[in-house]
Order: sequence, then C-alpha cells, then structure tokens
Amino acid sequence: IHLDSFLLSSFLQVVAVYGTLSDLLSVASNKLGIRASNLYNGKGGLIDDIALIRDDDVLYVSEGDAFVDPQSEGKAAEDRSGSHTDWLTLNIGGRLFTTTRSTLVSKEPDSMLAHMFREKDVWGNKQDERGAYLIDRSPEYFEPILNYLRHGQLIVNEGINLLGVLEEARFFGIERLAEQLEVAIKNSHPPEDHSPISRKEFVRFLLATPTKSELRCQGLNFSGADLSRLDLRYINFKMANLSRCNLSQANLCCSNLERADLSGANLDGANLQGVKMLCSNAEGASLKGCNFEDPSGLKANLEGANLKGVDMEGSQMTGINLRVATLKNAKLKNCNLRGATLAGTDLENCDLSGCDLQEANLRGSNVKGAIFEEMLTPLHMSQSVR
Repeated sequence: IHLDSFLLSSFLQVVAVYGTLSDLLSVASNKLGIRASNLYNGKGGLIDDIALIRDDDVLYVSEGDAFVDPQSEGKAAEDRSGSHTDWLTLNIGGRLFTTTRSTLVSKEPDSMLAHMFREKDVWGNKQDERGAYLIDRSPEYFEPILNYLRHGQLIVNEGINLLGVLEEARFFGIERLAEQLEVAIKNSHPPEDHSPISRKEFVRFLLATPTKSELRCQGLNFSGADLSRLDLRYINFKMANLSRCNLSQANLCCSNLERADLSGANLDGANLQGVKMLCSNAEGASLKGCNFEDPSGLKANLEGANLKGVDMEGSQMTGINLRVATLKNAKLKNCNLRGATLAGTDLENCDLSGCDLQEANLRGSNVKGAIFEEMLTPLHMSQSVR
C-alpha cells in the first residue's frame, strides 16, 4: 500500500497493511512524521474500515483536513509559480530557436503560436529527437517575428525581404505585426517618378528602336518636352501627356494620339497624315500650317476631340474626320476642309473665313456665331441644318 500525505506530498512510503484502521494510522504517523487521523483513497473517499483497502491502493492521510487532490493542487501551484515561463525549443525549418512559453503566448494571445503553446500538448505538436517542436516554416523570416514577440519592436536585419516576414506574420495570425510590416513595405518603396521624359532621353529611345518596330509610348509623360522636327511616325502616344509639348515640324504620320493630352502644345507645320486623335484634348494648342492630307487616301481621325480655341490656320485637312469634335472659338482661316466630316461638330464662334468646304458634311453641326467670310466655294444649306 502506498501512503502519501497531501500536506507533505514529497513523502511517499510503501507499507504493509495489517491489524485495524487505527494500527494503519499509527504506522502512517510514524512513517510520514505527522499525526495521521483521516485516511482517503485515490478518489478522495474517506476510508473507515480497513477491509475497504485493496492491494496496490494509493492512500492519502491527513491530520484532519478535508481531502485535496495532490495532482490538482500541484498543477495550481505550478500555474501560480508561472508555468508559462518554462523553456521551449522550436525547430523552424531545421534551425533551432529557444524561447519561453510566455513569449509565444503573452504578446499576441490570439495568434496561432499562442494557441499552439498555451496549453501543453493540446495541439499534439510533433517533436524531433531532441524534443524541439517541429514547424515547417522559413527560419530566416521567423526570427524577426520571434524578436517582435519578445520585445514588441519590429526589427529586420539588412537583406531580409519584408514581404517574406509579412507572409509569416499572416500565417501565424500576428495581425498587429502584419500591419506594421505593410506600412514598412510601403515606405521602403521609392516614390513613383512622374517627371516628364526629356528630348535627350526620348531620342535615345528612338535611336535604339528599329525603324520597322512600333515604339510604344502609351501613357508616358512628355509634358513640356521639345520633340520638334523629330520623326515620330507610327508611334503609339495613346493617353500620353503631351501638354505644352513642342511638336513643331515633327512627323507624326499615322501616329496614335487617341485620348492624349495635347493642351497648349505647339504642332505648327507638323505632318499629321493619317493621324488618330480620337477624343484627344488639344484645347488651346497651335496647329498652324499642319498637313492632315494623305495622298494615299488615309484620312486623319479627330472624332470627338476637344479642339477649343485651337489655331489651325492654313492647314490642309481634306477628308478629315472631325465628327462631334469641339471647335468652339477655334481659328480655321484658309483651311482646306474639302470633303471633311463635320457632322455634329461644335463650331460656335469658329472662324472659317477663306476655307474650302466643298462637299464637307456639316449636318447637325453648331455654327452659331461662326464666320464664313471669303468662302472659296459656295456653302449649300443642305450641308448644315442648324
């Protein structure tokens, strides 16, 4: 029979049972050095008859106190003394990290690590032959996370990819650290360079591009650049910023300027044969003496373009498509608009004096306040309905 005093649980004695209950209590008193008065079985039941005792029973004696389970009492004492401060070793991707249970649990109580190690062996964590807990993650990215759990500061050594640490933080459910990492990643990126491309840089691009290859400049910023007299044929300038650009005498034959910003730009004398300028913004631009007329019959398309206040005096625009474009207050003096499509175009206060509008389609256009002096050919009423 095993005797244990739950008041002095370190005393454990093996004794033979004989005689009466009083004899057993006397033996227990002598063996354990206490005044034994009560005897309990392993479940806390009070024993009042020695006949109730079986071989190999574990009995507990007291000096009259009620039964207290020594195992639960020991666990409570362990908790009070700080069981979460016991040391653990983690095997992260083959690299060992030694820390305390408190470090893994206290800082981020809702994280995966806290749930894994808050209670011993609740998750059934696998261990290697040395007893280290196996976690299949990157040790390089785990180290900053462990240091954060230790002291609450995000410190990442040089050469460590913040994106990798961020993914580990998300994997372990450490949300506050993930938020700090997202801010750090954003701040680590250099600000986007929106500065305009200079003439020198662009010429370098042109020289490096074969003549038969299409140069894609879609969405690029050329604001204020001097691109005058350059060969810019077939280049895609779609949605590019060409505001206040100097494009005088430039060859823009068959280039794509769809939705490009040409406001305030200078295109005087530019070659614009077959150019595509659908819905482009050329408000206030100067296009004096430009050539839109392609001998092969390819027509320039400026449908829906914003051409408010533009100066297109003396330009060759045979067959040009200006459908539903806005030419309010524009200057088109002495322009060749033979066969041009001006249907639905806003020509309010537009100066069309001296223009050739033979066979031009002005149906539905707004010609309020427009000037039609010194016309080279008669303008038939059937060409304009309002």
